[in-house]
Amino acid sequence: MACAGPQSALDPAGPAADAIATTWWLMFGTAMAVWAAVMVLVLLAMRRGRGLRPAAGRKMIVVGGALVPTVLLAALLVYGTRTSDLVTGRGSDAELVVRVTARQWQWQFDYLDDEGGTIGSTLDRLALPLGQMVEFRVGSEDVIHSFWIPRLGGKMDAIPGRDNVIRLRADQPGPMRGQCAEFCGLDHATMAFEVVVIDPDELSAWISANAVAAIDPAEGLR
Repeated sequence: MACAGPQSALDPAGPAADAIATTWWLMFGTAMAVWAAVMVLVLLAMRRGRGLRPAAGRKMIVVGGALVPTVLLAALLVYGTRTSDLVTGRGSDAELVVRVTARQWQWQFDYLDDEGGTIGSTLDRLALPLGQMVEFRVGSEDVIHSFWIPRLGGKMDAIPGRDNVIRLRADQPGPMRGQCAEFCGLDHATMAFEVVVIDPDELSAWISANAVAAIDPAEGLR
């Protein structure tokens, strides 16, 4: 189903994705209401023998063409601004930091301790503690990629030489799948990764059991 599944933005499993899905449904409902109102006005205008005084016509143009769109867009702007903190995770304390490195055609996840040292690294498989906020520091080794877990939140560009930060929280155990959302070359479609949501007490053991040797950019790309 398009509205559910491991990679559906309309099947949210965290606060950021929930805010995005709510905004989508709100925009969809508003657009359908406006479309229905326009269709009703079109049908009324097609009725024979219905005269409309010039003053009434000007009023309809002002209300329908200026006032209503301004009010709707202003309301959407206010709502979007108020929910932006939920989407980015700004203002929330992170309980885990993961450095995300994108490369053609692979994702590397380095789990960091409180001092910024690497606890362990995984490739194309990301583990998240259930119910805990995670800070992702997203970067790239080659071209621009885009880090995206649809069920958890929005996209974050991975740009060479720059770290972009996004905070996400998984409130459901899964299943989930991440994907590069920026066309990055011929094998772009293969840049997907599995997301495993586990109990926080089991995270250290999972990292130890699944850790691989981190790739040094100086040694070249794989």
